[in-house]
Amino acid sequence: MDRTTAENDSNARIAVLVHGLFDSPLIFFRLAHRLKEAGWTAHAVRLRPNSARPGLDRLAQQLKIDVEQKIPADQRIDLIGFSMGGLVARYYLQRLGGLQRTRRLITISSPHLGSRTARFLPNTGGRQMRPGSAFLKDLNSDVHMLESLDPVSLWSPWDLVVRPPANAILPIGQSIKVGIPLHSLMILSRRSIDRVVEVLR
Repeated sequence: MDRTTAENDSNARIAVLVHGLFDSPLIFFRLAHRLKEAGWTAHAVRLRPNSARPGLDRLAQQLKIDVEQKIPADQRIDLIGFSMGGLVARYYLQRLGGLQRTRRLITISSPHLGSRTARFLPNTGGRQMRPGSAFLKDLNSDVHMLESLDPVSLWSPWDLVVRPPANAILPIGQSIKVGIPLHSLMILSRRSIDRVVEVLR
């Protein structure tokens, strides 16, 4: 994203995109193109390492720094998190002060209540994404602070990564069920991308 352009356009609409586990910003190429067509500037954050080894709270610190360095302080953002990125986005909002500058929150296939498959990831981030983890209990203890963002959860009943799939539904806000068979397709499918754009509009 061009910081100068954003500073010169007080009406700029900026969507900050947060990728998932083992992903990179490249996964958002279709969504970013669609957002641009709809009048948004898409800014995808690169989380390092994308294995979640240091923990989601540490990755959220990277998100905070990236937003502060690359987006003007008076610019509100729309925050879109895919998979693990939805939890990183929530930690930024709920624990790092991001709530004050965010307009909307959309999560796509994010394990808000954990996922059984996270047991196969033997690192800090993997432990944090397991059902009943201290990390998730903490975030969900005051999830209602996100109500001002009118949050939306996109999820698929056929998701094989978030298990059970309904764990991708936030207990507040709107949930949108999209019948897409693969977890990774949730950020690539035209159906889910169209839903994201509709919500932002």
